[in-house]
Amino acid sequence: MRLLLCLAERAGEVVSINDLLDRVWSDVTVAPDSVYQAVTSLRRVLGDDPKQPTYIETVPRLGYRMVAAVCPWADGEHPTLATDAPKKSGSRLRAGLVWAAGAAICLALVVGFLFYSKVANNNHSISPAIVPQPQKSIAVLPFLDLTDEMNQEPFADGMTEELIDKLSKIPGLRVPPPTSSFSFKGRLWPRSHGTPQITIADVAKTLGVAYVLDGSVRKSGARVRVDARVIRADNGYVVWSDTYDRPFDDILMVQDDIAGEVTKALRASIEAKPDH
Repeated sequence: MRLLLCLAERAGEVVSINDLLDRVWSDVTVAPDSVYQAVTSLRRVLGDDPKQPTYIETVPRLGYRMVAAVCPWADGEHPTLATDAPKKSGSRLRAGLVWAAGAAICLALVVGFLFYSKVANNNHSISPAIVPQPQKSIAVLPFLDLTDEMNQEPFADGMTEELIDKLSKIPGLRVPPPTSSFSFKGRLWPRSHGTPQITIADVAKTLGVAYVLDGSVRKSGARVRVDARVIRADNGYVVWSDTYDRPFDDILMVQDDIAGEVTKALRASIEAKPDH
């Protein structure tokens, strides 16, 4: 909520990572990674597309900008976004923003609680041994940012979403949505290199898939390397893997290109082995 307020109060302006750290996390010491994760979560709650943002725009190497115009909330009216409204600040603006942010967060918590309750009930009432997973099903886990500076998480998240989008268009292939996949972010491979909170088998069981696709991104100079692999959940074996090196000049083009190559390879494998 503090991040949303900070961006909204300076709508139309680029807010740097350092400014966000100082204003949103002023009482704690955190790394820039906290900003990336918070922006990703906020976009997910708002249903915002980072490629064609309606609310939050990423300004490479500079920070983030609220591209939606913000106007005061008049008493008795529902809070809205206007395109040519004057930029004003004050208690009514802050109250409106707090109300909107609070409503969005509450909605997300309710949805999360219902999803968790459903999963918990299924785990208690149904034995995995008698519920075989559809063979033509795969979950894409959030890709890891292995860059030394750990500053390519937005690219890694975009890579994940691009893969989910392209794989979901393969006829007959079941792919869980991004909201389900991103719920496992940081739990399988903790950044602290501690003990994983969950296994590949757990992920597959929860999402109801037979295969799991994961990977990583590493940027070095003007190039980026993306590693991807597919794991069969019931035995833990890697059934496919590949590495893609690309010039890091156009992020969206790189994501689209690599996601297309991965999808093409997996589609060929699925069509060659329809029962596996």
